[in-house]
Amino acid sequence: MSEQRADWTKGGEGIVYQSCGACGKAQYFRRSFCAACGAPDPAEKPARGTGTVYATSLICRAATPETRAHVPYNLLLVDTPEGFRMMAHGDNDLAIGDNVTARYQPFAGRLVPYFAKAK
Repeated sequence: MSEQRADWTKGGEGIVYQSCGACGKAQYFRRSFCAACGAPDPAEKPARGTGTVYATSLICRAATPETRAHVPYNLLLVDTPEGFRMMAHGDNDLAIGDNVTARYQPFAGRLVPYFAKAK
């Protein structure tokens, strides 16, 4: 029986990734197999919610009516200590190389990971 973990993709405050039991590779988003070696049923694990900014892009034009209230907003690629890279929202002043920590806040009607500089 699989343990339920808090996960932002299901409305919770947490980030869940998968780890392959055969090769040890981490992956993010869920798949029924390891994208690196093809082994079935990678294990789900909770991420710490920390990382380093790999890339940042300040969005100054709303893509949809729901995002208009958030402009400008920053989209990031974050490298995590668990070994996966994820896209997320973050403070507008973040730069490549910044160490960050996630909190969770609403964006266009969904609760999403939102990164700020680590203290």
